[in-house]
Amino acid sequence: MAEQVGKKMGWEVAREVEAAQPTIGERAKVSGEQLRSFIKYIVIFGVLFIIACWLAGNPFEFTQRIPSEYVKKAGLVGTDSWTIVWWVVLMCAFFEYMDSAGGMGYGTALSPLLMVAGFDPTQVVPLIMITETFTGLISGFIHGEFENVEWKWWPMNETTRLVVVVAITGMLASAISVTAVYKVLQLHKFWVKFYVAILLIVMAVCSVMTAKTYLKYRPGLMWIFAAVGGFNKGVGGGGYGPVITVGGLLSGVPVKSMVAVTSYAEGFTSLAAVITWFVLLSTGTVIDYLLLPSFVIGTVVAAVGAPYTTRVLPEKFWRWVVPIYCCFLAAYTFYKIWPDVQKRLLS
Repeated sequence: MAEQVGKKMGWEVAREVEAAQPTIGERAKVSGEQLRSFIKYIVIFGVLFIIACWLAGNPFEFTQRIPSEYVKKAGLVGTDSWTIVWWVVLMCAFFEYMDSAGGMGYGTALSPLLMVAGFDPTQVVPLIMITETFTGLISGFIHGEFENVEWKWWPMNETTRLVVVVAITGMLASAISVTAVYKVLQLHKFWVKFYVAILLIVMAVCSVMTAKTYLKYRPGLMWIFAAVGGFNKGVGGGGYGPVITVGGLLSGVPVKSMVAVTSYAEGFTSLAAVITWFVLLSTGTVIDYLLLPSFVIGTVVAAVGAPYTTRVLPEKFWRWVVPIYCCFLAAYTFYKIWPDVQKRLLS
């Protein structure tokens, strides 16, 4: 893979670690400083859990229990007390682990699954944004501590520049898409899911085709992928990680560092979407935080521990796992919306 001569790109550190510590056992050792970082970030999630329980109790006028299909079946209509949905916790834990370790899967898989299970988009999408703000930023920092990537702000290296490009473009795109889809156009949730499913299929095919080769680094492509990924994040809470991560691989970025870039940038992009959602509250939009405590419990360990897995396993492993996982997400998403597709074709 061609790199700019003499310029620190930021992904050299991951290769240096694998060269100096060639076995999984050597890379699995955790220093005292890294362990202290684990504890610090878990405390942050503890505070977030307390806030989540408070919000789930509907303390404001714009927080109401939305009578979605699941809420009606569970007998939660009109209630203001918070609860934990344990099957949601387990799914959050799994998909967040894969998201932080492989660069995709949390919102992409969780959003359509929960909508199919009977939850309303306003019970799912804003909460994915909130949790991804914290998990993305924290995972990005931990990826740096585990030397999957190097963050250098002055002078700015290439991986840090990629975070800035992807984050700013994604933040603008997500803010526009949230406003357009949920306030102006008010699209039916079927079209949101259908769009994300088709895009995932395209990205999955592209990712498999590039799994064996290192491509020439083409940073200009990342502007396009950042805009599409940010739009997806605002539209359905998912479809961001596959586009950004696979887009980075197509642009020539090594897989370990691209996963770190995606996590870090996704935190900023989700933050923009969260701010947009809160602005929409002033115009009458209602959010239901029923699932927020479950989301926080599910993401806490995964977001902190997943970058460790990225460090320990070799890059050649991730070069195949990421494309295969992207294919799985594409197939899963399309499978979930296929009954709705059939209904619309027959109607």
